[in-house]
Amino acid sequence: MGLSAQHILLLIVIALLLFGRNKISDLMGDVAKGIKSFKKGMAEDDEPKPMPRTIENEAANPDRSKVG
Repeated sequence: MGLSAQHILLLIVIALLLFGRNKISDLMGDVAKGIKSFKKGMAEDDEPKPMPRTIENEAANPDRSKVG
């Protein structure tokens, strides 16, 4: 026995009575901000990071311009 449309509608009405429209919209806005932040963090991880300058890297890439 699954949930029918009447059951879901009743649950939504009860949730609105308990929490109010403002709290539910605030909660959904917070969820959206969290998802957006998560996606932004995942996109930043995909960018390649530059190799740190070390003696070994300078020897492997002598065409880089040297400072000083």
